Amino acid sequence: MSETEHSQRYTAELAGQIERRWQDAWEEAGTFEAPNPSGPWADEQGVAGRDKVMIQDMFPYPSGAGLHVGHPLGYIATDVYARYQRTQGKNVLYTLGYDAFGLPAEQYAVQTGQHPRKTTEDNMVNMRRQLRQLGLSHDARRTFATIDPSYYKWTQWIFLQIFDAWYDPDASKARPIDTLVEAYESGRVATPSGEAWGDLDAAGRAEAINARRLAYKSDAPVNWSPGLGTVVANEEVTADGRTERGNFPVFKRNLPQWMMRITDYADRLVDDLERLDWPESIKLQQRNWIGRSNGASVRFDVATQAGSGEQIEVFTTRPDTIFGATFMVLAPEHPLLETIVPEAWPAGTNESWTAGAGTPRDAVAAYRREASRKSDVERQAGEKGKSGVFTGAFATNPVTGRAVPVFVADYVLMGYGTGAIMAVPAQDERDWEFAQAYGLDIVRTVQPSEGHPEDQPYTGQGAAINSSTAGLSLDGLDIETAKTKVIEWLEANERGTGTTTYRLRDWLFSRQRYWGEPFPIVYDEDGTAHALPESMLPVELPEVADYSPKTYHPEDAESMPESPLSRADEWVSVELDLGDGVKRYTRETNTMPNWAGSCWYELRYADPANTERFVDAGCEEYWLGKGRGFGKGVANDPGGVDLYVGGAEHAVLHLLYARFWHKVLFDLGLISSEEPFRKLFNQGMVQAYAFRDGRGQPVPAAEVRERVEGDETIYEWQGQRVTREYGKMGKSLKNVVTPDEMCDTYGADTFRVYEMSMGPLDASRPWETRAVVGSQRFLQRLWRNVVDENTGELRVAEEGMDEATTRLVHRTIDGVTGDFENLRFNTAVAKLIELNNALTKLDAVPREAAEAIVLMTAPLAPHLGEELWRRLGHEQSLAFEPFPTADPAHLVQGTVVAVVQVAGKVRDRLDVAADISEADLEAAALASEKVQNFLEGKQVRKVIVRAPKLVNIVAG
Repeated sequence: MSETEHSQRYTAELAGQIERRWQDAWEEAGTFEAPNPSGPWADEQGVAGRDKVMIQDMFPYPSGAGLHVGHPLGYIATDVYARYQRTQGKNVLYTLGYDAFGLPAEQYAVQTGQHPRKTTEDNMVNMRRQLRQLGLSHDARRTFATIDPSYYKWTQWIFLQIFDAWYDPDASKARPIDTLVEAYESGRVATPSGEAWGDLDAAGRAEAINARRLAYKSDAPVNWSPGLGTVVANEEVTADGRTERGNFPVFKRNLPQWMMRITDYADRLVDDLERLDWPESIKLQQRNWIGRSNGASVRFDVATQAGSGEQIEVFTTRPDTIFGATFMVLAPEHPLLETIVPEAWPAGTNESWTAGAGTPRDAVAAYRREASRKSDVERQAGEKGKSGVFTGAFATNPVTGRAVPVFVADYVLMGYGTGAIMAVPAQDERDWEFAQAYGLDIVRTVQPSEGHPEDQPYTGQGAAINSSTAGLSLDGLDIETAKTKVIEWLEANERGTGTTTYRLRDWLFSRQRYWGEPFPIVYDEDGTAHALPESMLPVELPEVADYSPKTYHPEDAESMPESPLSRADEWVSVELDLGDGVKRYTRETNTMPNWAGSCWYELRYADPANTERFVDAGCEEYWLGKGRGFGKGVANDPGGVDLYVGGAEHAVLHLLYARFWHKVLFDLGLISSEEPFRKLFNQGMVQAYAFRDGRGQPVPAAEVRERVEGDETIYEWQGQRVTREYGKMGKSLKNVVTPDEMCDTYGADTFRVYEMSMGPLDASRPWETRAVVGSQRFLQRLWRNVVDENTGELRVAEEGMDEATTRLVHRTIDGVTGDFENLRFNTAVAKLIELNNALTKLDAVPREAAEAIVLMTAPLAPHLGEELWRRLGHEQSLAFEPFPTADPAHLVQGTVVAVVQVAGKVRDRLDVAADISEADLEAAALASEKVQNFLEGKQVRKVIVRAPKLVNIVAG
């Protein structure tokens, strides 16, 4: 073979040269910069008349480990889609920023002393390099990181808008805090104390205002992790009661924390899910997390030896079962446990109820300590036996007048309902189990269905039984009627009300960490919180000698949080003039959670260079406004990003939080869209083979060799046999494959095509490096169909396509267009391979076919597409070249004979198009004159269609 033979073969080396050249060209030309409707990025022609598409990936965290091949799956998919949409004439906003505040960088800073900013910025440099080599068509001007002061200035500003707002139930929206004062003054809204506004002193008025702020500080039950030295949100606690990051134990504590009143938005957060084009599984997770339930709030009087006159309020979705409430249960965190527990056990107390403790107070205190060590998930685990202890107190059933014992048990959560339940063991499995364990009465209030076991609770439908007393009888009523009647009785007798409750709790919004957004809040000498004016933003993090919060032994549940910022004395204590002269203030030393920056980033992408406003109103309305993009022509469109792609793991974290912030900003008139993301798509996960040695320890997957021995495949590492399993790709399983490796070995375009061809985008898929060669062969054949491997000259023919090639090209255009529109990239690749293989068999590929397949392949393999387009003689980039259009005349594949049967007998034969739809074939069959003759006087009961060849009509 001579030196020049195959010198133009599409190898990894040549692919690398082509890819770097086009990446530089795109960057130099600003090819993917999307114009705004106004401001410095407005184009001369304007964009008002152009359709737009805003495409967004979920914020990545810049990890020190860099990317593995699973990470870019969503990024490549959104890039393919963005490139396709540009060929449709759309103005496409597509970019990527970095969610750069986070615990890993802070933990690394604690270990090494290196500032987390330095660590994070180094990680971002590496990640940008990795993403650039993939050819992602981001608008580089619009990128930013949450750690940029120019960004988190506006995060702090938005926090202040929430702090200075309240939720007006009459208007069903957030309003500025000064309107709350007007509502208090007019008496439209009652003050928390019930006193008239004019009778309150300055402190009382401040307390009344703070009681309704959407952002507020309060003593609240929180998840305290001594090992981390910080509190974490419910959503950041794993199923086994440990922190999501760091895997430390979590304990329930009452501590002063910043909260956000997301519960005020519970109804809108549930109801507006119907307006979103989201996967039903994500909608269901949000509905379940919010946990809206309709029922009744019921008050039980409590009697103790001390004669306390307390009441226990419960929420129940089954008030009709109140006659069967034979005991009550309080959550271990319930505040009434401080007042209703007597000093001594009542006479005749069952010893099994006391846990062997000397006094009720000893028993309750010990039980509460033990319960604090369990997560909410552990406490509700169905497979574990129910535990609890008698409080020594009795409550009075308001309907029966019966005294029922009050227990404390960890299967009741303070975060749901009122933290107390009326226990109806006959109708609830958890209560039944508890009653069985403690020998408590069981009274059925719903007639079980025939054959239901006597030794099990009954949770089905049935008539009310054992539910009658003076003035109230539910016996014989169905459940819904009984509910209505008992609620009416409770309200008439002032013992309860019909109500709605939610599982959702207010959002814990503070962390005892250094590496996060500082709060724009200071406190005066009286401890009153004051918002800083916009002119003092951003509040930047000070330099500190120690980045670690004060941590404790992981099991030290009684320890107290101490933020790293609290040790920065010169920063904490500051003299400021907030409008009434210079005074000394103390800064808030907690920082915002890492979710804060991702609550609004979709808005900043629309206008990231703006120094005067968090987003220009015109830019926000253009990119996210109602009735634009995918919302055009959609009834009740909420607005938002047109396509948002990311993992399903953020269903009740980021996605719920971002919706809440967005709705507050909408209510305050700051944006025009009601939702941040109108369409959501969850990409699947890339898994990879992992291997373990005889000890069960992972070994490097890349070093494992396989051989076949008979019918068995043997896997070996360093001469020893190992076992193979599927696992999530990651360092812990030593099965990481990086994009760098793939780009070096095959080229970025080959890697992109392989990732898109592995299977449906929303499905998890196995990574198999050896299979990448199939995608490489496809691109090599495409290259050979256009370029001579020896000379580099063009191989295409100028003659037109024959009939068979014409039909195949147009059928491929039609199929690939539909696939790209619906994110079916794997089937698009399959169609392109089929077309390319057919073109390979021709003596020479017609130019028309070559240009069509290059344009269709370009979104998937953009560098190769640009190179072939240039070699085909085009001077301009194909980035905005119109996508090929299928001619319907070439989509018909001829005709076939369709048999029409009536009652199983052939009554007609029709010549129809080979690709006729089932609906069209049914209509043609029913319109047949011969068929109509046989159907005369008969009713068509069923039509079975097997397009294009059979129709069977059942009539009688």
